[in-house]
Amino acid sequence: MHWFLLAAAIAFETVGTTALKASEGFSRLGPSLIVVVAYALSFWLLAIVLKTVPVGIAYAIWSGLGICFIALIGYVVFGQRLDAPAIAGIGLIMAGILVINLFSNTAPH
Repeated sequence: MHWFLLAAAIAFETVGTTALKASEGFSRLGPSLIVVVAYALSFWLLAIVLKTVPVGIAYAIWSGLGICFIALIGYVVFGQRLDAPAIAGIGLIMAGILVINLFSNTAPH
């Protein structure tokens, strides 16, 4: 169950960050409200996850996948391009998440 809640927390964080870009510095009401609600839900779900998953593991996965999803959304939705070093860095983040989930005894499986 904690992995489902963590996935939902990541999804809400991604929605919130996407809306943050769309809010144009909180000058647009609709996206600004989405930011507040999405981040509140994300942090609430993350707090629940932290009851069973170590904070370092949960936060690494939450922030790492959030970075990867936002980079993808930035590319697809906002037309933002990444250079080779940025892509390599995101690849390393993904590799780190995989190492944590596949090989760490700290992460609950």
